[in-house]
Amino acid sequence: MLSSIWRLKPSTPSAPGSGAKRVLGPWQLIALGVGTSLGAGLFAITGIAAGQYAGPAVALSFLFAALASAFVALSYAELASMFPNAAGSAYSYAYAGLGEGIAWGIGWCLFIAYLVTLSLVAGSWSSYLTSLLAEWGIVLDPRIVASTGTLVTMPDGSHARAFINLPAIIAIFAMTALHLGGVRESSKVNTLLVGLKVAMVTVFIIACLPHVDLRNYHPYLPENTGQFGQFGWSGILSGASLVFAAYLGFDIVSSAARDTREPRKNLPIGILGTLGVCACIYVTFSAVLVGVVNFRQLAHDASPAATAMNAIHMPVLAQIVKLGILIGFFAVLYGVLFGLSRSIMTMAEDGLIPPVFSRTTRNGAPWAALIGLAITSSMLGAVLSINALGNMVSLGTLLAFIVVCIAVLILRYRRPQAERPFRMPGGPWCIPLLGILSCLAVLSGMDLMTWLRFGVALALGAAIYFLYGIRHSKLACKGSPQPFEPF
Repeated sequence: MLSSIWRLKPSTPSAPGSGAKRVLGPWQLIALGVGTSLGAGLFAITGIAAGQYAGPAVALSFLFAALASAFVALSYAELASMFPNAAGSAYSYAYAGLGEGIAWGIGWCLFIAYLVTLSLVAGSWSSYLTSLLAEWGIVLDPRIVASTGTLVTMPDGSHARAFINLPAIIAIFAMTALHLGGVRESSKVNTLLVGLKVAMVTVFIIACLPHVDLRNYHPYLPENTGQFGQFGWSGILSGASLVFAAYLGFDIVSSAARDTREPRKNLPIGILGTLGVCACIYVTFSAVLVGVVNFRQLAHDASPAATAMNAIHMPVLAQIVKLGILIGFFAVLYGVLFGLSRSIMTMAEDGLIPPVFSRTTRNGAPWAALIGLAITSSMLGAVLSINALGNMVSLGTLLAFIVVCIAVLILRYRRPQAERPFRMPGGPWCIPLLGILSCLAVLSGMDLMTWLRFGVALALGAAIYFLYGIRHSKLACKGSPQPFEPF
């Protein structure tokens, strides 16, 4: 049985059974990736990364994470051009190069990362909504806008325990309904949402620049407290670990292979374009944010952009920006649902999970996967904090990125003559190895509790694979046409 985990999936000229229509071009792909990336990583986690880890030097954390992501993005771009019909992103690349068991493991890591991202973004959206409505004189019951069990302050000053985050659940199911309408129609709505969000971020930066107080940058790199990860250079590394998930968008782009026109050409453009746009926005936004608000005030702030807009005393503009950010969060939920539902559909087609999750509507939307995700992510958001969620997303993403880089190296060795319309610069070893080393460096900043939580999740994934997937795999039914060939 253990030899089965090395079964390799052959590449196929077409993607059977997906029902998808190729309607996405390079601009729609970049909009999908940017829309997914510019979410909780920008509007929620930035303040936590500055307040708890990096201080005013949080922009360096984003730069380090962007550099590590650049090496990985080049690896993604090569594999996306090599497997233009692989809708499972890192899962599909690992299945072709490393074996079924590794593919399942990395697919499960991305499943956890994406699932947690849905909960994280929806929770942050709820926080921004509550803040904006309060300014309009609409005070929602605190018990229905926070995770289950959270201690909240009631309007009369008393304390109570929250029992549901209702706005977060509504947001997730609203985007699920949009997806069920089809890719062509929903992608148009998503492009509009992304345009609005980028415009609001630009307005935020321009409005806040005159209010930057240089004293907030001193000391730029706060002295380490004596504990690893709490400021100093180790804080930069821990901050990079937390914000790394902010660059998840280019993995989402790679999952859109079946929906993309000319995927060999357009997928690399979408992947690299997403990373470039996001890196510029993140570095600028984070630098301005800590210039307006002292980093110490952001340590537990789930809506730092709203805090900054309140600090510059421009109430009308602040409400416009907050409303734009609030609407823009929908683009993140859209992108994550898009990517994860396609990965789940691919795994179901391969037989590793029940076939019901490969079922689609007439317009190609994987309805069973989408509805299952909406229910599960809503439940998950009820029990974990934003900080815990953010670290788990980064850990799952980093593990997936490492596997993608390894897949490039092995496929260069095993399939040297395969068509690669996009071939990364620097020879066969340099970029993938730099990607692996960069991801390992960021992983070193993870705290023990994050590893323990993720270890439990991985154990659950292993149980599912050995109890179900390894026996129901399509390759198990017909035999692996490409057994693993060790070096």
